[in-house]
Amino acid sequence: MRRTLWLAVALALLLPGTARIAAAGAVFLGPAPGLTGNDIGGIIQYTPELMVHGLYRDMAADWCARWGRLSHVTSIHARYGEYISFVCMDRSGMIH
Repeated sequence: MRRTLWLAVALALLLPGTARIAAAGAVFLGPAPGLTGNDIGGIIQYTPELMVHGLYRDMAADWCARWGRLSHVTSIHARYGEYISFVCMDRSGMIH
C-alpha cells in the first residue's frame, strides 16, 4: 500500500516536469506552428489562411534569414495534410 502511494506521488511530480521539457523542445521545431526545417530549407504545413496574403513566403523568408540567406518556394500542394516546401539560397539562383 505504501509503495503504491509513493509511486503515485513520484509519478505525479515527474509528469509535469516531463511536459515542460517536451514543450521546451517544441521551440526548436520552428518559428511558427507548422514550420520545420534547417539551414538548407524546410516545409510549412498547408492551411488556407497562409494563402490569403502570401504569409508562407514571409515565413520562409524569416526562416532563411536566420542564416543570412534568401528563400525560394519550390512547391505548393494546396490540400489539407500537404506541405509548402522551400529552399534557402546564398544568393539568387544558387541553392546551398
